[in-house]
Amino acid sequence: MPFDFAAVTAPFRMQPGLRALAPGVAQLTANSPGDRALLEKLAVLGNHAEQALVAAAGFDAAPALAALCEHAAREHPQAWCWDGRERYEAVQLGWSLQGDSLHGDGPAEIGRCLAALPAPWRVAGLLSLAFAEDLAVIDGTTGRIPWLAVCLPSHWSPQDKVGRHFAEVHAPVADNRLLITASDHLARLVTGTQRWERFVWTITPQPQLDMHPLRVAQPRWPDTADADELARAATFRTERQTFIPVPGAGQAVFTIHVESRPLVQAVAHAEVAASLHSALASMSDGVLAYRGLTGARDRLLAWLAARA
Repeated sequence: MPFDFAAVTAPFRMQPGLRALAPGVAQLTANSPGDRALLEKLAVLGNHAEQALVAAAGFDAAPALAALCEHAAREHPQAWCWDGRERYEAVQLGWSLQGDSLHGDGPAEIGRCLAALPAPWRVAGLLSLAFAEDLAVIDGTTGRIPWLAVCLPSHWSPQDKVGRHFAEVHAPVADNRLLITASDHLARLVTGTQRWERFVWTITPQPQLDMHPLRVAQPRWPDTADADELARAATFRTERQTFIPVPGAGQAVFTIHVESRPLVQAVAHAEVAASLHSALASMSDGVLAYRGLTGARDRLLAWLAARA
């Protein structure tokens, strides 16, 4: 699903922004060989799997993985098949698992990547490659995040978040009072029976999807670029986040679909320029610093104003 510009609001506030999903609205996006998300995920799982696939000691991810596999097979039967037991198939990628055993004749680099993963992580690895979304489990009882399969984080480390409470996870976020205050309620809400989604966005000079802080330096804007040059170097980065309930477990699978495109393409008409201008103009100094936008703000505002 494309980014919904209705999520760009002013004054800008760091808030949950949850909305209920209507029946039938998809939560996953199937990957095909050559897709950008697949290629970047392959690079991460092939070289830094221990930074992407993490779990709290003793956590049993089986109920969440079963709920995710069932959901994926129902939503994208052309991309994912599961026999309800131990056979998992990423149809469009040409690879499957029978228990821990890998089978298929799809792209060799996918097979090599999966074969190199620890056996207990191969199902999660196959799901991560079959779909564009990154994945995590939220426990509604404890409010903690005990399991993550996240290849494309936005300047945060899954290793630093695993096992932590929802409030701790959001502690570094600027102007986070609304998120922290509502953390326990949100954890219970998103692990109920209703499906939810939210959108987040930012503007960055970095176009890649993978922004793990150990693999990608903090973004730096060119100091001497004028407004037009800066805009041409800018990327509009978005996340669509959804929650898939895990029946009977008080958990949800948290999905994160990261996309990025040149800002000059994202701002396709005056209404988009106006809404982004209003939101950016209303960001606090703390939010601007947290998002790395302090030095670029005025030039981006000038460029957006000219198009609004």
